[in-house]
Amino acid sequence: MSEQNKQERYLAIVKQLVELVGGQDNIVASTHCATRLRIVLKDYDKAQRDKIENVDLVKGQFIAGNQLQIIFGAGLVNEIYEVFAQYTGTAGSTMAEVKQAAAQKMNPLQAVIKSLSDVFVDIMPGILAAALLSGLTGVLSQWSVVENNATLYGINKLVSLAANGIFNILPMAVCYSACKRYGGKPILGLVIGAIMLDGSLANAYDAAKGIVEVDSISLFGLNIELVGFQGGIIIALMMGFIIAKLDIFFDKKIPDVVKLLFSPMCSVLISTVLLFTIVGPVGRLLSSGITNGLVWMTQNLGPIGYMVFAGVQQIIVITGLHHILGAIEAQLLADPAIGRDFLNPLMSVALMGQGGAVLGYLALNWKDNKTKELCIPSFISTLFGISEPAIFGVNLRHKFPLVAGCIGGACAGCYVYFANLASLGFGTTALPGLAICDPANNGYMHYIIAHLIALAIGLACTILFGKMLAKKNTAAQ
Repeated sequence: MSEQNKQERYLAIVKQLVELVGGQDNIVASTHCATRLRIVLKDYDKAQRDKIENVDLVKGQFIAGNQLQIIFGAGLVNEIYEVFAQYTGTAGSTMAEVKQAAAQKMNPLQAVIKSLSDVFVDIMPGILAAALLSGLTGVLSQWSVVENNATLYGINKLVSLAANGIFNILPMAVCYSACKRYGGKPILGLVIGAIMLDGSLANAYDAAKGIVEVDSISLFGLNIELVGFQGGIIIALMMGFIIAKLDIFFDKKIPDVVKLLFSPMCSVLISTVLLFTIVGPVGRLLSSGITNGLVWMTQNLGPIGYMVFAGVQQIIVITGLHHILGAIEAQLLADPAIGRDFLNPLMSVALMGQGGAVLGYLALNWKDNKTKELCIPSFISTLFGISEPAIFGVNLRHKFPLVAGCIGGACAGCYVYFANLASLGFGTTALPGLAICDPANNGYMHYIIAHLIALAIGLACTILFGKMLAKKNTAAQ
């Protein structure tokens, strides 16, 4: 296709989109991310969203964070946006400006949820890559041929390094992204993240096990233990917000002639003091409260606890806070009294419930080619332990598949309890998770059955809910 024909095609798409979103006067701002055109509208009720999905080259649409997000795909969205921005007069809108415009239309709860989501958008590619590589190395490590062949062993070692990379620096990445999201200089978030993981501090996991000596200092009469913040996702979120606000404050208050010298210094110094005196202790309490509450449910409420955990775990994934559970899993494996990770299979069946929901939605819309393009890759991702495409691409968009998937996960969680299913490691789920399943008591067979239960119930409930909803909408017309 010639460049002229391509531009004519893009212009026709843009004109159709403008009409379907309610016209030029209904558009407040626009921008794009890696795959989606993002538009803020005055009145979202004017948007003919069903018809938008039938526009040429559009792969799907949904509303999130008070933005209409139209999926075009990597690369293509950049070209479409250039034409859209010029045609609508929204060229030059930054992502921050679009988010600000969208935030003005949110209630406080929506704004908080949206801001948390925004923090994890930038680092999600790294997390997804690491999750897939974790599954791959988990499978390879079980094969004797890999251990006995120098080249294959070397490849698996590199895969393992690549898989662990993002998780080793996750607090730093979160702090960086949070600082950027809340208007500060991202490099300052990186600095605070580096302080959280500084090598001179006792490793948080080792300190919890009591296998390292922890130094302490006295500050304002307080005894401060010099322990790192590995796994401190909530703390990193809080610190990213704090240093961003301090950066903005000092940039306004310090004279320009010395701003470059003193503004970053003051922001970093005060943030570091707050990290060790207030934010760190409070953040640890919040983190331990969330995770210990979930663990308490599974240990004290019998099958009900397992069902609740498996039912809500993928809701936690939406917030990005599920990575905190890795620290609890590590502690379960390190505890001589337990030595087994009973959370891993629960997270795995929760994920598979969402995969079943995607298949259910696909079955309801089998004749729609765009649904196939979205659902099939999303389902395949769940087979390898990655639920984000399924959740954000399909289930959360349409709501009822998300609920159906949670029901599937909860039912399978009950089976996990009675089968006494657990894992001997963590970091991988679904098909790759089979490699770390505890084989005791026919563990492999129970693992497969539990996932089939989650898949089948998630699928069946989605079809049932979808038909009930369609029937209700038909009766209302």
